[in-house]
Amino acid sequence: VQLQASGGGSVQAGGSLRLSCAASRGIFSFNALGWYRQAPGKEREFVARITIPARTTFADSVKGRFTLSRDVHENTVNLQMKSLKLEDTAVYYCTAEDRDGTYWGQGTQVTVSS
Repeated sequence: VQLQASGGGSVQAGGSLRLSCAASRGIFSFNALGWYRQAPGKEREFVARITIPARTTFADSVKGRFTLSRDVHENTVNLQMKSLKLEDTAVYYCTAEDRDGTYWGQGTQVTVSS
Protein backbone atom coordinates (compact mmCIF):
# COMPACT_ATOMS: atom_id res chain seq x y z
CA VAL A 1 0.00 0.00 0.00
CA GLN A 2 1.28 3.43 -0.89
CA LEU A 3 -0.06 6.67 0.48
CA GLN A 4 0.97 9.94 -1.13
CA ALA A 5 0.34 13.09 0.85
CA SER A 6 0.29 16.53 -0.72
CA GLY A 7 -0.92 20.05 -0.10
CA GLY A 8 1.38 21.18 2.67
CA GLY A 9 2.95 24.58 2.68
CA SER A 10 3.33 27.84 4.54
CA VAL A 11 0.41 29.96 5.65
CA GLN A 12 -0.23 32.80 8.05
CA ALA A 13 -2.12 32.23 11.24
CA GLY A 14 -5.83 32.26 10.59
CA GLY A 15 -5.37 30.92 7.09
CA SER A 16 -6.39 27.64 5.51
CA LEU A 17 -4.76 24.68 3.86
CA ARG A 18 -6.07 21.47 2.35
CA LEU A 19 -4.06 18.28 2.60
CA SER A 20 -4.76 15.37 0.33
CA CYS A 21 -3.69 11.75 0.63
CA ALA A 22 -3.89 9.51 -2.40
CA ALA A 23 -4.04 5.76 -1.82
CA SER A 24 -2.69 3.11 -4.18
CA ARG A 25 -5.87 1.09 -3.87
CA GLY A 26 -9.55 1.84 -3.35
CA ILE A 27 -10.17 3.79 -0.19
CA PHE A 28 -13.12 1.60 0.74
CA SER A 29 -10.75 -1.36 0.96
CA PHE A 30 -9.52 0.17 4.22
CA ASN A 31 -11.29 0.18 7.57
CA ALA A 32 -10.26 3.74 8.22
CA LEU A 33 -8.13 6.59 6.92
CA GLY A 34 -6.65 9.41 8.88
CA TRP A 35 -3.98 11.93 9.70
CA TYR A 36 -1.32 12.31 12.36
CA ARG A 37 1.19 15.08 12.85
CA GLN A 38 4.54 15.60 14.48
CA ALA A 39 5.77 18.99 15.58
CA PRO A 40 9.47 19.70 16.11
CA GLY A 41 10.66 18.17 19.36
CA LYS A 42 7.33 16.51 20.04
CA GLU A 43 5.88 13.06 19.66
CA ARG A 44 3.62 12.17 16.78
CA GLU A 45 -0.02 12.81 17.65
CA PHE A 46 -3.41 11.90 16.31
CA VAL A 47 -5.25 14.54 14.28
CA ALA A 48 -8.28 13.01 12.60
CA ARG A 49 -9.75 9.75 11.38
CA ILE A 50 -12.63 8.64 9.19
CA THR A 51 -14.05 5.13 9.07
CA ILE A 52 -15.82 3.38 6.23
CA PRO A 53 -19.26 4.33 7.53
CA ALA A 54 -17.92 7.91 7.42
CA ARG A 55 -17.66 8.25 11.17
CA THR A 56 -15.13 10.95 11.92
CA THR A 57 -13.02 11.56 14.99
CA PHE A 58 -10.90 14.63 15.67
CA ALA A 59 -8.32 15.59 18.24
CA ASP A 60 -9.68 18.16 20.65
CA SER A 61 -7.06 20.63 19.47
CA VAL A 62 -8.48 20.70 15.94
CA LYS A 63 -12.22 20.20 16.50
CA GLY A 64 -14.28 22.84 14.79
CA ARG A 65 -11.36 23.89 12.59
CA PHE A 66 -10.45 20.76 10.62
CA THR A 67 -12.72 18.59 8.52
CA LEU A 68 -12.21 15.26 6.75
CA SER A 69 -13.62 14.12 3.48
CA ARG A 70 -13.16 11.27 1.05
CA ASP A 71 -13.14 11.35 -2.73
CA VAL A 72 -13.95 7.94 -4.12
CA HIS A 73 -13.16 8.88 -7.70
CA GLU A 74 -9.76 10.35 -6.84
CA ASN A 75 -9.09 7.70 -4.17
CA THR A 76 -8.14 10.36 -1.68
CA VAL A 77 -8.83 11.40 1.88
CA ASN A 78 -8.64 15.14 2.38
CA LEU A 79 -7.99 17.20 5.48
CA GLN A 80 -9.36 20.72 5.24
CA MET A 81 -7.69 22.94 7.82
CA LYS A 82 -9.08 26.35 8.70
CA SER A 83 -8.25 28.99 11.28
CA LEU A 84 -4.74 27.62 11.46
CA LYS A 85 -2.70 28.38 14.54
CA LEU A 86 1.03 28.55 15.15
CA GLU A 87 0.77 25.30 17.08
CA ASP A 88 -0.56 23.51 14.00
CA THR A 89 2.93 23.68 12.54
CA ALA A 90 4.08 20.10 12.01
CA VAL A 91 4.76 17.38 9.53
CA TYR A 92 1.43 15.77 8.70
CA TYR A 93 1.20 12.06 7.90
CA CYS A 94 -1.72 10.23 6.38
CA THR A 95 -2.59 6.72 7.50
CA ALA A 96 -4.73 3.85 6.30
CA GLU A 97 -5.90 0.90 8.36
CA ASP A 98 -6.95 -2.56 7.31
CA ARG A 99 -7.00 -5.96 8.98
CA ASP A 100 -3.27 -6.36 8.33
CA GLY A 101 -2.28 -3.19 10.12
CA THR A 102 -1.70 0.51 9.66
CA TYR A 103 0.06 2.04 6.69
CA TRP A 104 1.81 5.40 6.73
CA GLY A 105 2.46 7.85 3.98
CA GLN A 106 5.37 10.19 3.78
CA GLY A 107 4.87 13.45 5.61
CA THR A 108 3.97 16.83 4.26
CA GLN A 109 5.13 19.97 6.05
CA VAL A 110 2.66 22.55 7.29
CA THR A 111 4.13 25.77 8.61
CA VAL A 112 1.95 28.42 10.21
CA SER A 113 3.53 31.82 10.82
CA SER A 114 2.40 34.96 12.61
